[in-house]
Amino acid sequence: MTDTIYTGAATDVVIERRGRALWLTLNRPAALNALTRPMCNTIQRALYESMGDATVALTVIEGAGERAFCAGGDVVAMHGARADAATWEGFFRDEYRMNQTIARYPDPYVAILDGIVMGGGVGLSIHGRYRVATERTLFAMPETAIGIIPDVGATHALPRLPGEIGTWLALTGARLKGPDCHYAGIATHYVPDDRLVVLRDLLANGDEEPGAILDTLHADVEAPLETLRDAIDFHFAHDTVEAIVASLETGDDWARATAAAMLAMSPTSLKLTLRALHMGAGEEIEGALRIEYRIVSHLRDHHDFFEGVRAVLIDKDKSPKWAPATLAAIDDATLDIYFAEPASGDLDFE
Repeated sequence: MTDTIYTGAATDVVIERRGRALWLTLNRPAALNALTRPMCNTIQRALYESMGDATVALTVIEGAGERAFCAGGDVVAMHGARADAATWEGFFRDEYRMNQTIARYPDPYVAILDGIVMGGGVGLSIHGRYRVATERTLFAMPETAIGIIPDVGATHALPRLPGEIGTWLALTGARLKGPDCHYAGIATHYVPDDRLVVLRDLLANGDEEPGAILDTLHADVEAPLETLRDAIDFHFAHDTVEAIVASLETGDDWARATAAAMLAMSPTSLKLTLRALHMGAGEEIEGALRIEYRIVSHLRDHHDFFEGVRAVLIDKDKSPKWAPATLAAIDDATLDIYFAEPASGDLDFE
């Protein structure tokens, strides 16, 4: 039986009970289910309320339509919030608190990653207990291309992937399909699209533990990423962005193309990202989110995010003019500014 409990954010999130499962559906298919602040608050509310409900055995989250689980936060809307610190910080504060709730959620949490999974969609899924990839899964953290950093707790999750896969993904925005997501540990299971109907029915039925259901439906598939693993681990193990690029530039065609792609990204974002990954590797989810919150709060006062969104998503000329324009122009003192506590205070989880 399916019972719609309520819809939130003007029906942008549909909250249902399907048997013993709390079912969350991101419902903005025309916008690739991109997250807004009200959607974050709706999801947060639903998760909190379910924690005290003994009739809820698990939570499932998926996206409406066949194109996307969630393509990220609504960065174009954030582009327009440059002059409004309260709106800017409020969005990230509410999103990050939601990410922390998912990471600490006591019941099984199943994210069905059918379609595009980027940015905020990663935060909705990677911290949960079970993440299900399919043939249509397309994962990426493309933030360095728009002058921001991989956030939503990515600086905690990505360093915990095997080898240097997380560093590679964070710095390059590389895209992974479903089999590679499972190989990388982003997904816990790979379920073919034609088995999703069965998966949904079994999860709603609630007679079996979600992990056992997923183990039964999981398919072993070849992961092309495995052939790049040695190169990724070799080139991306260096301690600085400059050293990573230099290593790549002495490599094969793939390595040199990767170096060229990185040099087109925001130099500031690349350096902030690598430092945040190194810090996040030693932090719990809360500490990593606080560091990310500091960085994004200060990004509002600088150039690159607004220029990146303009070039990639608004004017679409694909020719951002970064400032500073080179890695060499950015020293440690320049980066330190972004890691200071914001004037409005640090992120809390009260």
